[in-house]
Amino acid sequence: MKVNNIDYRTVWLEGTSVFFIEQNLLPFQFNIQEAKTYSESCVAIRTMKVRGAGAIGAIAGFAMAQAALEAPESDYHSFLKNAKTEIEATRPTARNLFYAVEKVYTASLTSRAAAVFEAQQVADRDAADSRKIGEFGNELIRDGMAIETHCNAGWLAFVDYGTALSPIYLAHQQGKKIFVYADETRPRSQGARLTAWELRQAGVPHTIIPDNAGAWLMSLGKIDMMIVGADRIAANGDTANKIGTLEKAIAAKEYGVPFYVAAPTTTFDLNCPDGSHIPIEERNEDEVLYQDGFTIDGRHERVLVCSPGSTAFNPAFDVTPAKFITGIITEKGIIKADRETIASLFNGISSNSQCG
Repeated sequence: MKVNNIDYRTVWLEGTSVFFIEQNLLPFQFNIQEAKTYSESCVAIRTMKVRGAGAIGAIAGFAMAQAALEAPESDYHSFLKNAKTEIEATRPTARNLFYAVEKVYTASLTSRAAAVFEAQQVADRDAADSRKIGEFGNELIRDGMAIETHCNAGWLAFVDYGTALSPIYLAHQQGKKIFVYADETRPRSQGARLTAWELRQAGVPHTIIPDNAGAWLMSLGKIDMMIVGADRIAANGDTANKIGTLEKAIAAKEYGVPFYVAAPTTTFDLNCPDGSHIPIEERNEDEVLYQDGFTIDGRHERVLVCSPGSTAFNPAFDVTPAKFITGIITEKGIIKADRETIASLFNGISSNSQCG
């Protein structure tokens, strides 16, 4: 995608360093940062400087490649195992992270060069899959549609193009008159900050809505379709995504609004039988209690916005049961969210898993 007429990916490897768009500063500052070691790449994941399923997978793969480049000859395999454990511990829910680490780790057992090559392949595949998701999803979008999305599953969440926003971008490029309602204004405001920023960069008409306005808009007939991303999809089609997705899916079912999940096949976890087995990350309560922003003169400020002394519960994701999902838009086509269809998509071959 272009920023100021320059093409960027969200994350890439140059030599032994990983470069990435620092997403915590957006939309107020556009800044490229460097992680010189695999440990620094791990910090970028944990602190959500890089976030979103595909982008997490890409930087995790690059981190594993960095570990291969850093590993001493005398302790190569032990170093790799420890690095793999450290990288996988950064965030528990996103399936793409474990997919990428396993692929690159296996390659690293052959050679350092093989690890670097495989990490680049993972990133390139993520971008290619996102582009195909856009092509298939665009077929669902008619001229004049109003589409709601939750959180950010655009190009910032992947290496390029995105998933939930990829069909929207393509529809806009083809001249379809569409309007997007950008949801998720709390706790991290990734809809309000990142999705809205992306849509503005691309010239897509949109507005930001509070998290709790979606059902009301659906009841008024103002939403024609909802598209969201996914961080992990279980074998039966249950889907983990940003907290608040479940509420939108229930409302969409009630008001007859088609509810689509957009995700590459690397997000599916065939060893996770259903959503109850998906590990749900719980993040620091400060993300709920405080708000971060920038003043008009560019100063960063953090403000307490909740009752002083109160605690907060902050699950990062929830699980939407398959029965609420109209279809899943993948790079191989649009499929039903059920066990048989998903199994046939993978020809019954199971994948490595970190399912809880």
